[in-house]
Amino acid sequence: MPNATLSMESPTQAAPPSGRDWFSAPPRHEEPADLPGWYRDLRAESWHQFLETPGPVRTDESWRFASLKQVQFDTLRMAEAVADPEPVIDNTLDRGLRLVAARFVFVNNRLALGESFALPNGVICLPIGEALVQHGDLVREHFMQEGARLGGAKFAALHGAATLSGLFIHVPKGVVIEDPIEVSHWAGGDGAVIFPHLLVVAERGASVSVVERHRSINTTDATLSIGMADLAPEDGGRIQYVCVQNLNDQSRQIQLNGTRVGRDAKALSCFVNLGGRWVRNESVSRLTGPGADSEMLSANLADGDQEYDQRTLQLHEAQHTKSDLLYKNALYDRSRTIFAGLIRVCPGAHFTDAYQKCRNLLGSDEAEANSMPGLEIDADQVKCSHGSTSGQISEEEIFYLKARGIPPRRARQMISQGFLAETIERLEGVELREAIGHRFEERFAVLA
Repeated sequence: MPNATLSMESPTQAAPPSGRDWFSAPPRHEEPADLPGWYRDLRAESWHQFLETPGPVRTDESWRFASLKQVQFDTLRMAEAVADPEPVIDNTLDRGLRLVAARFVFVNNRLALGESFALPNGVICLPIGEALVQHGDLVREHFMQEGARLGGAKFAALHGAATLSGLFIHVPKGVVIEDPIEVSHWAGGDGAVIFPHLLVVAERGASVSVVERHRSINTTDATLSIGMADLAPEDGGRIQYVCVQNLNDQSRQIQLNGTRVGRDAKALSCFVNLGGRWVRNESVSRLTGPGADSEMLSANLADGDQEYDQRTLQLHEAQHTKSDLLYKNALYDRSRTIFAGLIRVCPGAHFTDAYQKCRNLLGSDEAEANSMPGLEIDADQVKCSHGSTSGQISEEEIFYLKARGIPPRRARQMISQGFLAETIERLEGVELREAIGHRFEERFAVLA
């Protein structure tokens, strides 16, 4: 269907009046004609839910401390096709990982490059639209099954009703993909909206690492990304998912992550935020079988008036499960971060081992960090701990580095970079860790 201009009403403190909402029609563009019936039904139901679900309000605990003005949009439109995506592709190749099993580049919600190098036999790695047509039943089993529990239900419903970009990755039993799969999403056009989706399934004994990158085509256009990642490591499977966001300082992002970890399976998810005007990350990890292991990481550098809003849930549903969360934020200027995390141990989930830690390093007197860690325990013989710390860089550390000839500005950057590095060092893949380290060095280099 042709591109449409979509208008959005500003949300108020109450639900919108009947018949009025953010969008007048589902945001869609050209797509396969033979999409399966179940998916068409899901999209129709998602659109209905979007219209019926009120926008964020001040009294909603899931949006506590958030700047609701950031979700008051004026005019939005589905991102239009870019006439010449080659410069974007070249930039992706120059700055991307060298050793990858496959690489996909999406520009304004459309596939611009797709190439595979070392995917083992039996692995399915396709754009989500193609996967829906070719492997509809397999996609259906895992697609958007977890829901949005942390406040983003309206955005999840809009995502479900839209034309999606992104990948479906299915790794069969016992298959290990040595190099990561890299997918990049680029957005441009003032008021343009994209809908990235990633669905990864690792069967028994399978292993895969996926790196997702979000970038802006230019430095001026205010875009919006409403993305979702479904991660399903089944019994004994392993998935590592890393999302690196470096949008321009006019753009906003809502990223919803739903992970279901099976028996003796392992999931590692990591958010790295470097850019964007406003970013909201919602991450839910369900541990559904004994021996399930979930690691939730985030490393974020904010300056100017940036706001990073982080909401997490570690949901232990079975005995003998483990989860570990480490979120780190380095803040400068007037930037803000919000962290609201909950460890929930369900009835019968005995012998749970769960940790949650959020640490904030304040690089200015005006920076603001809000943290709300929490525990809900309904089982016995558990080991759970949670906590949050916020503090400024020690003047003793600055003095120590100054005594060795390092200027104060550079000394603060070195301390902040070392502070964030603890999180990145827990990722698998030397090249990946080094690449993220380089991105942090670039951001620190332009800090005032």
